[in-house]
Amino acid sequence: MNADTGQEILATLREIRDGQQELLAQLKAQRALAEEQMAQSRARIDESVGLQREALRRQGTITRIAVPAILACIVAIAYLVLRYF
Repeated sequence: MNADTGQEILATLREIRDGQQELLAQLKAQRALAEEQMAQSRARIDESVGLQREALRRQGTITRIAVPAILACIVAIAYLVLRYF
């Protein structure tokens, strides 16, 4: 192997190394972005679950108030129907 061939091989290896370093830097940036997006997604999911729990709690409260009120109205209507007919 002569000096020119050795220099060409060395230059090619350096180009490969530089390319790999660039790829690693890009992969690190992509990973950081993916982790940031994952954290945002988790936060949104936590918020969504919290809102769903709040909605279920409110629904339960409304059900406890509305169902007896509706039953009272039905009883009152039945009373009026039976009294006047």
